[in-house]
Amino acid sequence: MTTGHSLLVEELTLGYKDRDVIDSLDLAVPPGRITSIVGANACGKSTLLRSMSRLLAPRSGRVLLDGQEVHRMPPKAVARTLGLLPQSPVAPEGITVSDLVGRGRHPHQRVLTRWSRQDDEAVAEALEATGTAELADRAVDELSGGQRQRVWIAMALAQRTDLLLLDEPTTFLDVSHQVEVLDLLTDLNASRGTTIVLVLHDLNLAARYSDHLIALADGGLHAAGPPGRVLTPDLVRAVFGMESRIITDPTSGKPLMLPIGRHHRAVLVD
Repeated sequence: MTTGHSLLVEELTLGYKDRDVIDSLDLAVPPGRITSIVGANACGKSTLLRSMSRLLAPRSGRVLLDGQEVHRMPPKAVARTLGLLPQSPVAPEGITVSDLVGRGRHPHQRVLTRWSRQDDEAVAEALEATGTAELADRAVDELSGGQRQRVWIAMALAQRTDLLLLDEPTTFLDVSHQVEVLDLLTDLNASRGTTIVLVLHDLNLAARYSDHLIALADGGLHAAGPPGRVLTPDLVRAVFGMESRIITDPTSGKPLMLPIGRHHRAVLVD
């Protein structure tokens, strides 16, 4: 099952003040798939995600959601189709976990419409899926960084959108919770056909969990496609400035990048 929604970027230029971060970028997000955006620090990954979700207006070019310019669409109309978990979300002081997760239902609320059983079910399901149900009555600002991150993911899931954009969703999480979150997103994609776009720093997690990789460098698109085609020593060298060896991950069958530091280059064998 796939959602059929399309998300395209055409000749997109983005920046802040007098500096362009993204220049004339073209790309398409495969519907019903998991896509990870990778690249070196400050290459524009988060900036691109913000513009795709309507938070940052382009200097030129456009983002198209189902053929419509996303920056010209009403915010609530966008939010019913496309959900975003930004990199550093801020919760209102004193808000409880259940209330924060419930805010994911706001795009579905209309004037004079009461909270429904469907809203309750969406919140409960999101809390359960992220392992945060036992935190429902706690204040968000009392939680650890990892707990807060899972609560924010629960809010995004409660929104029940067909497209979900997440900027570094594994931040603050230990290794086991990183894997749990990515497994959760994989299940969501498989069961509902949700199109998921992630910004990830961990290249190997991106390759393992994604159907499609987008690698940014020098303000533009360096490569895009399946991990097995995109993740190569040449790409790692060009995008991250690092030598590497690519092997097959024995667990997933996906490519696995082994970094080679300067103290080990003498033993590098082609």
